[in-house]
Amino acid sequence: MKYLHKVLPLLLFVTLILCAPSCSKKIDEAYQNPNASVRVPVETLLPGIIGNFVGSSSAQGSAYGIANDGLYIGRYIQNWATNTTANQYDQMGGATGASDVLGSIWAMHYYGMGQNLQRMIQWGTEEKKWDYVGVGHALLAWSWLTLTTTYGEAILKQAFDANLLVFKYDTQQEMYDECRKEAFLALNFLNQSGDNVSQTNLALGDAYFYNGDRDKWKRFVYSVLARSFNHLTNKSTYQPDSVIAYANLGINLTKDDATAKFQASGLSGTYNFFGPFRSNANALRQSRFVVELMQGLSTMFSGVVDPRTPYLLRENTNGTYRGIRPNKGTDGLALNDQPQNFWGGLFASTAAPGTDATSRYIFRNGAPFPILTAAENHFMKAEAYLRKGAAFAAQARQSYIDGINANFDMLVNTPDYHTSVPTALQITPASRAAYLANPAVVPAAGSLTRSHIMLQKYIAMFGWGLQETWVDMRRYHYTDLDPVTGQQVYAGFTPPSGIDLFTNNANKWVYRARPRYNSEYLYNIDALNGVGGLALDYHTKEQWFSLP
Repeated sequence: MKYLHKVLPLLLFVTLILCAPSCSKKIDEAYQNPNASVRVPVETLLPGIIGNFVGSSSAQGSAYGIANDGLYIGRYIQNWATNTTANQYDQMGGATGASDVLGSIWAMHYYGMGQNLQRMIQWGTEEKKWDYVGVGHALLAWSWLTLTTTYGEAILKQAFDANLLVFKYDTQQEMYDECRKEAFLALNFLNQSGDNVSQTNLALGDAYFYNGDRDKWKRFVYSVLARSFNHLTNKSTYQPDSVIAYANLGINLTKDDATAKFQASGLSGTYNFFGPFRSNANALRQSRFVVELMQGLSTMFSGVVDPRTPYLLRENTNGTYRGIRPNKGTDGLALNDQPQNFWGGLFASTAAPGTDATSRYIFRNGAPFPILTAAENHFMKAEAYLRKGAAFAAQARQSYIDGINANFDMLVNTPDYHTSVPTALQITPASRAAYLANPAVVPAAGSLTRSHIMLQKYIAMFGWGLQETWVDMRRYHYTDLDPVTGQQVYAGFTPPSGIDLFTNNANKWVYRARPRYNSEYLYNIDALNGVGGLALDYHTKEQWFSLP
């Protein structure tokens, strides 16, 4: 943790240098210690902190945020696979050697947000800007939860102690508690008015997320709380009523969806991480699993073609939809059957086009990137109601329908998501109604299953909700059976096995990422040893949240 905790992020340092009034200053005056409290307006800190949701970078590293790790987690959950063979992440492998792969969320939390977020809360408190303080705690609640579900044990109590060079690890349960503590602190401050609280002023730092709307930030916090309770379905202490209560207070309308937005001009960081300008999704191709799910070729939703298909997936030269299995390259598909890449190019092409004219959905340069949505909240409620028993079948079914509708609304109402979708293939009120009227998709009350809910949630979070879908799949241990159907909850999902499973896995599936190499594996070895982090199969160690 040496570099993640001892160095104040670049934003503060650069601000200082730019403001130095004279080259004749002494070195120790012109280049003040970046670990000290170099005061800057809190309004200038928040944009960079929010930028870490998806992906930001600095001189100390690159690509902090959920999207960079999502490139690999998306392979674990088979949103996509690599267009060549022998990719260790297609094989559910973890990072090996001197690699920071799957360390971006770690770096996001401790460094990208890190001390900037701590300073924003501290200075916001001193300046009585309670809205900024509330947003800071909201971001911490989300970040602690995202961190621990990705890595398991991590550094909590000593996390931002700049006097330390090495740091002790804490338990996942403690980080769930911390997430909720931060959430309640956020709500307390977001509910305060007076002093220097101002939507106009908050919007200065919040222009690319909620534009200073505190009510939307509160819904965001409640949704984080709902997630934190929804994760614990395998525990005897699971509380479905808490999931429902917080989800009801959270994001329920698509206009309130939490999405990171992009200017898409100038610096690379102003573009969507998955767009062609940044060229990060060049080797990704849609999986056979998601194609069969949406084309009616799975045992769930059998015979029903999903009208969202041309929005989320790519056709081939024949105008049909095919996908590939992990570690199979072209998977034996004839040239004209191979799916396009997500920018509309040929299957074999990894070169990004000069524009995003043929890109769709979140793979456009300026497309907003969802962080939490109404659809997800409705599906969390549906699962919670279903687990409460037959007496709540009607509520489960309605929440399930609301989740599907919310995802349709998101696709239809967001211009970037349907730009480049051929007019004849765009969703219409009639095609949506027909889909929802099909009993294979929406069964009668009492016939709804976990498979229905989790697979529709999978579709609704395709491409962006990668970490959260991975949480869901790990809760169900990838292949757990639905108690009603006796079949896999994730019907049609086949995890890698045999030669398609990474050699270090010892015939086990992946359950966590290892911490960031360029901090923990260089400077914090003793702490890693304490949790077994040096074992070659550490990434297969099941996490607390999914255990009984």
